[in-house]
Amino acid sequence: MTSGFCMPAVLAGMLFTIAHTGVAAQTTSPATSGAWGLQYGIDSDIHRLSVNYETPVLWSHSFSRSRLDLVGEFGVSYWRVHGSSDGPSNAWQASAIPMFQWWLTPRFFLEAGIGATVFSRTRLGEQNLGSAFQFGDHIGLGYQLNEKVRLNLRASHFSNAGIKEPNDGVNSFQLGMTMRW
Repeated sequence: MTSGFCMPAVLAGMLFTIAHTGVAAQTTSPATSGAWGLQYGIDSDIHRLSVNYETPVLWSHSFSRSRLDLVGEFGVSYWRVHGSSDGPSNAWQASAIPMFQWWLTPRFFLEAGIGATVFSRTRLGEQNLGSAFQFGDHIGLGYQLNEKVRLNLRASHFSNAGIKEPNDGVNSFQLGMTMRW
């Protein structure tokens, strides 16, 4: 038995949830309720599992054929390194990220955000983060399946921006699902 994440179980849970939510068109107005999200990320031998709370839209601007929303994303992540003997193989992380979502159509959006994160350790396997405080940079794209469920792909980079050396930083490429209630 391995102590790592089970990606097939995470994906199966996402598919089960999607299958039981029904399909309906997303409205073109900004979200007025919060949402919970689950993300699973990988980069080489580093795995990341996150639970996020997304606030209702804090600010919105409509263009002729698109809309730009600003939401807050607060998360807790568990990081696990597989196969490394050079330092701790796991860490916790808390984050607060203002995220912009540019809705190009009622279903397709691009997202980007930069915010503060704190790790429980300054080392993660071979990566020396230099400090527990890190900046999180995120860019991704997503698709609204129905009124309640969205899927997204996201690339994230965490670094202390040279506040303290060394500054190895760490990356994660994630698949996520967000649900509104």
